[in-house]
Amino acid sequence: MLFAGQVGEQRHDRRGNSASPLQDASGNDSPDRIRVRRHHAADRKDDQAEINDRSPADTVGNDPERYLQHRLGQAVGANRQTDQCRARACQVHAVGCQNRQDHEHAKHAEREHQGQTACCAGLAATHTLAVGIVHGITSCEPAAILPVPSLYSTYATLCRVMARSRILRRLCPPSEAAVDKILIRGARTHNLKNIDLTLPRDKLIVITGLSGSGKSSLAFDTLYAEGQRRYVESLSAYARQFLSMMEKPDVDTIEGLSPAISIEQKSTSHNPRSTVGTITEIYDYLRLLYARVGQPRCPDHDIPLEAQTVSQMVDLVLTQPEGSKLMLLAPVIRERKGEHLSVFEELRAQGFVRARVNGKLCELDELPKLDKQKKHSIDVVVDRFKVRADLQQRLAESFETALKLADGIALVAPMDDEPGEEVIFSARFACPICGHAISELEPKLFSFNNPAGACPTCDGLGVKQFFDIKRLVNAELTLAEGAIRGWDRRNIYYFQMLGSLSKHYGFSLEMPFKQIPADMQKILLNGSGSQSVDFRYLNDRGDIVKRAHPFEGIVPNLERRYRETESATVREELAKFLGTQPCPDCRGTRLRREARHVWVGEKTLPAVTNLPIGDATHYFETLKLTGRRGEIADKILKEIRERLQFLVNVGLDYLTLDRSADTLSGGEAQRIRLASQIGAGLVGVMYILDEPSIGLHQRDNDRLLGTLKHLRDIGNTVIVVEHDEDAIRLADYVVDIGPGAGVHGGHIVAEGTPDEVMSHPDSLTGKYLSGRVKIAVPAKRTPRNKKLSLTLKGARGNNLQNVNLEIPIGLLTCVTGVSGSGKSTLINNTLFPLSATALNGATTLEAATHDSINGLQHLDKVVDIDQSPIGRTPRSNPATYTGLFTPIRELFAGVPESRSRGYGPGRFSFNVKGGRCEACQGDGLIKVEMHFLPDIYVPCDVCKSKRYNRETLEVKYKGKNIHEVLEMTIEEAREFFDAVPALARKLQTLMDVGLSYIKLGQSATTLSGGEAQRVKLSRELSKRDTGKTLYILDEPTTGLHFADIQQLLDVLHRLRDHGNTVVVIEHNLDVIKTADWLVDLGPEGGSRGGQIIATGTPEQVAEMKQSYTGHYLKPLLTRDKA
Repeated sequence: MLFAGQVGEQRHDRRGNSASPLQDASGNDSPDRIRVRRHHAADRKDDQAEINDRSPADTVGNDPERYLQHRLGQAVGANRQTDQCRARACQVHAVGCQNRQDHEHAKHAEREHQGQTACCAGLAATHTLAVGIVHGITSCEPAAILPVPSLYSTYATLCRVMARSRILRRLCPPSEAAVDKILIRGARTHNLKNIDLTLPRDKLIVITGLSGSGKSSLAFDTLYAEGQRRYVESLSAYARQFLSMMEKPDVDTIEGLSPAISIEQKSTSHNPRSTVGTITEIYDYLRLLYARVGQPRCPDHDIPLEAQTVSQMVDLVLTQPEGSKLMLLAPVIRERKGEHLSVFEELRAQGFVRARVNGKLCELDELPKLDKQKKHSIDVVVDRFKVRADLQQRLAESFETALKLADGIALVAPMDDEPGEEVIFSARFACPICGHAISELEPKLFSFNNPAGACPTCDGLGVKQFFDIKRLVNAELTLAEGAIRGWDRRNIYYFQMLGSLSKHYGFSLEMPFKQIPADMQKILLNGSGSQSVDFRYLNDRGDIVKRAHPFEGIVPNLERRYRETESATVREELAKFLGTQPCPDCRGTRLRREARHVWVGEKTLPAVTNLPIGDATHYFETLKLTGRRGEIADKILKEIRERLQFLVNVGLDYLTLDRSADTLSGGEAQRIRLASQIGAGLVGVMYILDEPSIGLHQRDNDRLLGTLKHLRDIGNTVIVVEHDEDAIRLADYVVDIGPGAGVHGGHIVAEGTPDEVMSHPDSLTGKYLSGRVKIAVPAKRTPRNKKLSLTLKGARGNNLQNVNLEIPIGLLTCVTGVSGSGKSTLINNTLFPLSATALNGATTLEAATHDSINGLQHLDKVVDIDQSPIGRTPRSNPATYTGLFTPIRELFAGVPESRSRGYGPGRFSFNVKGGRCEACQGDGLIKVEMHFLPDIYVPCDVCKSKRYNRETLEVKYKGKNIHEVLEMTIEEAREFFDAVPALARKLQTLMDVGLSYIKLGQSATTLSGGEAQRVKLSRELSKRDTGKTLYILDEPTTGLHFADIQQLLDVLHRLRDHGNTVVVIEHNLDVIKTADWLVDLGPEGGSRGGQIIATGTPEQVAEMKQSYTGHYLKPLLTRDKA
């Protein structure tokens, strides 16, 4: 999420009075005025020269009307930016003042005796008009600001010019009339067709239209990009070098832009340390709460830790074996940056000789120089001693000194190479039974990203990687056939080792691995320990070498190679066998032992973060702390409760605070950021959201819409790119972009209130909202064959509660349920891995816990079609992904010109040397790095953005070269290659899924999630249909308009009609109502979900009272059938 804003907007004080854009509310110079002075200091000499050279007839004192009109023409013709226009207006006033001073010398006596003259009024009028030009005050009566009637016509003329001139609107900042509006003029970003648009401020605005029509281009690539750019440009050059800048949008002008915050559909973080709690900052408040009012307990005896006295400390030290060499340390610096020279100087002055710096013992007179940019720990040596019974007095004095130096903390550590562990003593917290002590509770103790709080075993990750035997070994195969990947006949060295082991222990390499005795399997996997084995090796010269040594073991061998290798290829290959498991020490909580045993109320911090957010909200609502602890915790608890409630309001009550961020869906991540913004409580901001309803059940959607209304009501502009019918109906203002997609879109088809859009004759959105066009309920459902079904029994992954799933073969099944009810776990994490392993031969997929699956014999393959990108580089495009590019290159290689030159298909690839332009390496663009500015991409001067060299472009097929073919839309290419069946069929499937507008060579990074999914779907459609395929789609309606959904349903029904089985996870009621069979999970999310509460046809589920889906589906079925 980025923050953006506009500098120099007209401001108002609390009484509503307008302040000059060049002054703050107190009348002082604003940053804008300072910038004007700085940027135009060089212009002052030119202006002075202009004043000196001007004839008397041109001066303000002699002819103010003529001069003002002349200066206005100059301002319009100059075509300068807003801040330059302001500077010019100030210069107009300066010119007037200068000339007015000359006139005052001539009229001094008259002004002294007769007061304000008409010429003085002319000066006031000059100033007023100049400021009026800047502020756009065109709605005032002339008499209100012009005391001289002769200037009325001039003022009216200026107002008319301003009203007509788009150039002047572009030069000047928002007018008084535009304060409550966002004015967009001449937007041409991507496929936008030079659109003009006026949006109301502080309203809920929905931008809708077909997929690819230009919604995101308007919302994100124009409005947000310009806001972010203005914000970054307002910063110093030093600050700008640390910030990425978005490309300047192709737009004439945008006025009335508020600071902008973008909340998009993308994963929040791939950092394994990020969790829901850290993203929302709730975890920061929890750490503070536990550090301030937490009660530590002994991990072993479960009793509150109490402060230790000096006598207790001495007695505990004297329990060590007599003669042990120990030293008493005072930790004066703990993990703090700096050179700490003053600390060392003070220690020397106090007579101390030694200190332990970053774990190393040093003399204070011979200290290493510390890096002030790194954190350091310094423990001063207070005493060194051998344990004896007569040391009580000495130790007591030493402990008192150490406790005084280190604020109540002391350490006792073994000297030199003496065995033993370091012991912490605290004058605050210690167990009276075992002496277990911790330092003072601080927030960093509860941070798994800080060494002070992270589990030392897993470094705060909560998991440990290990080589998973299930991924490594195929127990059905023999060792000779490759039961252990990488240890088969192809690897002579390792296979010879297996041969020697088989002779030594007496098992056969031709025996299936599962039949090898368990003790032999253990030796193979973990090694022979200290027992030697006689190994025979065949060296490069063909000689047999014999050696006797213990067998390392396959798993230790892999661990060592993974640890020691410097090859990224080897590491990547070995990583395929890695699995993760909860850390055995912290059990996945990420925290060290001390932090896991601090309590607030009845729960520790790990216990709280493991609660579903809904349950955590209830826990903190009912938590009562009394006395001093209650006073301290009051404000902290208020922040925690509010932020938890915001997460509940956006439908995320089923998540836990310790949920890793990289496991969140795009919709969940977006709603988490939305909740964080609500918690920030910003006002006067423009929020831009991309389909926040993704992944939300209709019940949860109502709460989300309430949240968006709340953001609007507190004084923000909320712009939402959305297709959800309820969101469109709830909006204050709707913008419908179309009429088509891609090159056929980019126009404003309709705008206004939802009712105005619904009544617009050209708006496709309006037709669907009004019911003039609708997605029809099938007149007859496809009957189910009860003898053919896919049955999954005992699914228990995540929150699933021993679920038995039955999916009819040959039907379109829709899996529904509230957010967090277990849909993805059941289908994506259980059904798909099982099917892919059995049908596709997948070896790296692991299914969630279950009992069995039956019915796969009715299917021959499974296809998972998600919305992940079809490529992550600009070189990927629909032609390469769908396989169109290969036959196209072969066609070009087959023309006579190519054959005569010896060109093969590789010549027409922009990914390899030969036919591509080497100046840009086939990109068509050259990146130019700009200091303090965003990098720019300029067209390649050699190939003119055509990606190929001149010789390659000379080869043509049917009059078109390879570049011109890649620039064709799918619709144009379908007609062009009509005589080539292999290409025509694939192009037709792209058109069938509604992608006729995209280009063959369009970069994959510019495709939306919905477009990428449909490209994948078209590739599957173009393959030979066996009628026995299982298709799995997760929310395929993401990013799709009503009309796009109709096209998608036509494709899904076509797959079903061919005998395939289609399983769709979906919340869209238009898809649900057209399905043949429904499986509804619930009843709630998280721990209160994970059950199948309804199955049957849509009509049957609609009558089930326990189903939330049925509750919302019933009125829709009734309305559509009416």
